Amino acid sequence: MGSLPPCLRGSNTVATRLIFGCGYLGRRAAQRWLERGDRVVAVTRHPARATAFRADGLEAFVGDVTQPATLVRLPDAETLLYAVGYDRSADPTIHEVYAEGLQNVLAAASSATERVVYISTTGVYGDAGGDWIDETTPPAPSRDGGRASLAAEQVLAASPWGDRSVILRLAGIYGPDRLPYAAALRAGEPIAAPQTGWLNLIHVDDGASAVLAAADHAAPPALVCVCDGQPAVRRDYYAEAARLLNAPPPTFVAPAADSPRAARAAADKRVRNTVLTGRLGVKPSYPSYREGLAAILGD
Repeated sequence: MGSLPPCLRGSNTVATRLIFGCGYLGRRAAQRWLERGDRVVAVTRHPARATAFRADGLEAFVGDVTQPATLVRLPDAETLLYAVGYDRSADPTIHEVYAEGLQNVLAAASSATERVVYISTTGVYGDAGGDWIDETTPPAPSRDGGRASLAAEQVLAASPWGDRSVILRLAGIYGPDRLPYAAALRAGEPIAAPQTGWLNLIHVDDGASAVLAAADHAAPPALVCVCDGQPAVRRDYYAEAARLLNAPPPTFVAPAADSPRAARAAADKRVRNTVLTGRLGVKPSYPSYREGLAAILGD
């Protein structure tokens, strides 16, 4: 595996972290690494974002994961984080961004890279009829995002980094400035989602903690479901959000049958986080949506 992971090095050693997808989650991981004194390089296809990253103390590399020619001379890094989201307004397909994009990045990455952390999704699992699932549950994605994420996982597993990588399957990420239907709740408008079924959630700050633990752990598990382990019934989650917003109790309408919302709701499951809290050693600061919503909306 090469040199020691950062957790086993001297406290004065500076590690380089190379981030593809320095967005809602990746930016928080970057900030934590910066605060520790690490060198952080964010890759973006937008020169304007590169300028903004540099203003915030990051280094920036302009490249597009779907264009291999733009990825030459990537900087060496101990950690490579692939947290690329899908931009529906862009031309590439979600498979090209997730699976082929990761393949392009791994082909361009330095052989000195010690660990690759891939941000996947619990969307790789299908409908469990409301039952509990975990890392041993066979994937059966029913949506394009889940299928593309699973294909990217397979790309990573077959690569030279397969035995020194960590796949983090994140549940629904929420946090400041990312609360679904907050505007509708404030306006007293109905929510286009079923009121039954389970929501599996993770606060973005706890997601960032999982990223750092995956990068630094001496012998991390290869696959981790990242959630708070306290699934919420939809109506309970939105009722609590409405209460904290001083809004009327939520009402619900059925989403369009062919909509992504309907597809997400059809995959009803509850996700365990025992590997996250046990083997990876991450104890969520927000152990359920109640604490998370209170921290975001309590004032």
